[in-house]
Amino acid sequence: MVPVLLSLPLLLGPAVLQETGSYSLIFLYTGLSRPSKGLPRFQATAFLNDQAFFHYNSNSGKAEPVEPWSHVEGMEDWEKESQLQRAREEIFLVTLKDIMDYYEDSTGSHTFQGMFGCEITNNRSSGAVWRYAYDGEDFIEFNKEIPAWIPLDPAAANTKLKWEAEKVYVQRAKAYLEEECPTMLKKYLNYSRSHLDRTDPPTVKITSHVAPGRNRIFRCLAYDFYPQRISLHWNQASKKLASEPERDVFPNGNGTYLSWVEVEIPPQNRDPFVCHIEHKGLSQSLSVQWDEKSKV
Repeated sequence: MVPVLLSLPLLLGPAVLQETGSYSLIFLYTGLSRPSKGLPRFQATAFLNDQAFFHYNSNSGKAEPVEPWSHVEGMEDWEKESQLQRAREEIFLVTLKDIMDYYEDSTGSHTFQGMFGCEITNNRSSGAVWRYAYDGEDFIEFNKEIPAWIPLDPAAANTKLKWEAEKVYVQRAKAYLEEECPTMLKKYLNYSRSHLDRTDPPTVKITSHVAPGRNRIFRCLAYDFYPQRISLHWNQASKKLASEPERDVFPNGNGTYLSWVEVEIPPQNRDPFVCHIEHKGLSQSLSVQWDEKSKV
């Protein structure tokens, strides 16, 4: 059984982008053999760059756009997209059952996940990915250069045989990654570029606290910024301090991000400390000094 998207016609027409840039369209799928109460057995999310574009789950059976795309007319035929996702759901869960049958485990709790999509840079296809995981471990991936499905798990050898039963299916997988996916992405970008290209500068807040008998800890928090990449570090007398490693960048729940960095200083050290921030949304790097009066 080949993934159904390979046997369906391309739903979106061609489009042309004049401006340069790097963009991606990625689909993330998750199937559960024994979902907890209230959780869907299957769910999918499509991303334009790092922004969720639409959600689908087996409980609703509908592909539904998320903000800001829920108010965009003509970007997608959501009924057709729902039909497509329902078909993919069926194939996805059949594959999960096949894996469990291979391991003779018909009642266990297992997870099957998939990720596939493409990237364009300067309006040209520049990369693609299509791979699956079983219980968090690599299962199978598609190599479009060979082209072939590459098993990464003993059970995946059977999956490879199914998905390569007819040579045309392999060619369709290659065509999807190299032609169909980039074409879809280009059309979506006609409606999405202004949102994906936006820059929101970080809001910065510095806090300080000290426990009795311990050093003072300064925290530099940056939030409400987009895009995701940011640099934070502490300076003292124009010298970069050896501070706690930069934290990961976390979603802020509103389409922006947050991150922070901390430094530990002996309480007797009263020299000024400055947090240095670099981000695409800033016209120049930003330096924020701890204000002793705030005592937060």
